[in-house]
Amino acid sequence: MKTKNLTMAGIMAALTTLMTAYICHIPIGVNGGYIHFGDSLIYLAAVLLPTPYALGAAAIGGGLADLLTAPMWTPATVIIKMLLVLPFTNKSSKIITSRNLVATVIAYLISGIGYFLAEYLLFGTWAVFFVSMGQTLIQSLGSAVVFIAVSIALDKAQVKTRFFH
Repeated sequence: MKTKNLTMAGIMAALTTLMTAYICHIPIGVNGGYIHFGDSLIYLAAVLLPTPYALGAAAIGGGLADLLTAPMWTPATVIIKMLLVLPFTNKSSKIITSRNLVATVIAYLISGIGYFLAEYLLFGTWAVFFVSMGQTLIQSLGSAVVFIAVSIALDKAQVKTRFFH
């Protein structure tokens, strides 16, 4: 089981990197930021894998994407992406649970506040709060939609009970 979890964490990290850095990667603003839907794969990792493996997949996947596209954000991204994993649960036999749906909203708050604080540390201005939260809303909403759509399909195929229990 340990090998299976490690392999799946590596696959999720790789897919997160690809989805974040290259697929649906939309540069915005002048600060090196971008909108992407890679967080949907972090959410999936959080509901499919035990927490330590999901934390690793999130940190590695998000961190590598930033190293490839906007390196100054890498330290913040590694921390923020790991925090995104925590509201989700992998304890249910289903991916779509009320807790995991609420977790997408909590993930938006974590991401928005986290990147706003990182932006403040990097650029020293509080003025970008609403812009930062708006951009994060688009990214988080898109990631939540992708996560929910993929999760419904995976639940119908009973992927979690077949492969992860």
